[in-house]
Amino acid sequence: MQDIIEQLGAYTPLVIAAGKALVVLVVGWTIAGMVSGMVRRRVNATPRIDPTLGNFAASIIKWVILLMVLVAVLGLFGIQATSLVAVLGAATLAIGLALQGTLSDLAAGFMLILFRPYKLGDFVDIGGTSGTVRDLNLFVTELVTPDNVQIIVPNGQAWGAIITNFSAHKTRRVDLVFGIDYGDNADTAMDIILELAKADARVHDDPAPWVRVTNLGDSSVDLTTRLWVNAADYWEVKFAMTKAVKEAFDARGISIPYPHSVEIQKAG
Repeated sequence: MQDIIEQLGAYTPLVIAAGKALVVLVVGWTIAGMVSGMVRRRVNATPRIDPTLGNFAASIIKWVILLMVLVAVLGLFGIQATSLVAVLGAATLAIGLALQGTLSDLAAGFMLILFRPYKLGDFVDIGGTSGTVRDLNLFVTELVTPDNVQIIVPNGQAWGAIITNFSAHKTRRVDLVFGIDYGDNADTAMDIILELAKADARVHDDPAPWVRVTNLGDSSVDLTTRLWVNAADYWEVKFAMTKAVKEAFDARGISIPYPHSVEIQKAG
């Protein structure tokens, strides 16, 4: 019985240290979340500072605090910071190999913030993955698709991929192609399209709306239309013009043909 009590007594400091460590972890994690959240709100509330920087700064602060908490927890178990540095120094190669992907994401995160290929709220395509940028932190970029699906892209992959930013400029060009029958008058159809474009207040006058015959297809004469609009109006103008042109063509007797073939019969 005495041996059992002595053994339990030997583990008591470890149990106490573990309890303290748990408290430190919980408190540290809570403080890290509160401080990072406060920094994010303060920065985002300043109009002169891009919200992307606020999220990134909050992410850095959170991880710095968590690192300090980790050092404090190790200290409770008798591992001093100097010893920890020595151990990490000796294991640099192994850690680098094990965490090369994570370290690459970390470095890429700083590059993304430095060169700013996109920011929060931009609609982008990153290596074939499209969505609106919801968050950019130390390690990942969070995208949200138009149908509200979350996509997490590691920063290392984002930095190494082709990035298409559809929100980088204030204006965009809407390209539309309308096919008309070979028997219809191309000039009349072009005038209809231009009238509808000029009637839409969202379509810019400079550059002016542009309509040209661009292709003689198998079943149709193709009219390409180019309209400049504010980036935010892109999709609504595209949808509205498509509908308006269809209705106007119907009203004016302009046919929109469908693919068909003419069978030629050989003489007997």
